[in-house]
Amino acid sequence: MRASDFVESYFDAWNHQDPVAVADHLTDDGVYLSVPDNERRKHDELILTLEEFFASHRHTYELIGEILEGENTIAFQYRMCPHVKGRKCTEDEFIRGSEFITMEGDAAVRICDYYEVADETSPVSIAAASRRRHANSKYAKSGLGDDQLEAYKRQLQRVMLDEQLYLKSDMTLPRLAETIGCSVNHLSQVINAGFGVSFFDYLNRFRVEHAKALLSDGGPQDNAVLNVAFTVGFNSNSAFYAAFRKYVGRTPAQYRRQQQKV
Repeated sequence: MRASDFVESYFDAWNHQDPVAVADHLTDDGVYLSVPDNERRKHDELILTLEEFFASHRHTYELIGEILEGENTIAFQYRMCPHVKGRKCTEDEFIRGSEFITMEGDAAVRICDYYEVADETSPVSIAAASRRRHANSKYAKSGLGDDQLEAYKRQLQRVMLDEQLYLKSDMTLPRLAETIGCSVNHLSQVINAGFGVSFFDYLNRFRVEHAKALLSDGGPQDNAVLNVAFTVGFNSNSAFYAAFRKYVGRTPAQYRRQQQKV
């Protein structure tokens, strides 16, 4: 694959907010390295990270200048703009970065990502920069007291268990907030501060537990592995496998085989 084709496909995946397509530019054992954060993510870990990032942030990514190509290496600069419908980014809103990619055939074994934020002296990753800006004001004036937070927590757990809302693949934070009868900001605070997880982690933990039950029921193997992801609310097998490994420590197929031996 030509370097220009790889980079064009890579940008297209980011601009379409497709976490699986972004991660698929890595080999199976490839690593995405966010250099400023010193965080390494393999293929499936990157999918989970990007699912959460894309759910909260929308950006447009553009190539700057030429693509540099060496033996098994690609390097380029880019800029990212927070997406605001109806207007273009001003110059001071752009976040600039560089990527250095080591290739193995048509995929990357290593993607090193560097970011700079305008008017700051040290580089930070896009995700980290967004999280920090978001966290500074996230709950500052929420008005949600401890008693009400605990009440919402109990109500949320009851609704999730009784109505199994996590099985809905199109479940969003606003839809869940409407069901609970609270604001989106308050529900976000309940999940983040009350349970110590993100919205998607909260949903996926329920989904994985449901999947474990289905994988243990002794049903047909093709149904157990190929269809269970969609049955429990995931939109792709890749996201399902990534979440399952994250919470269970093994693949769904490995878990099923273990349960069959019990």
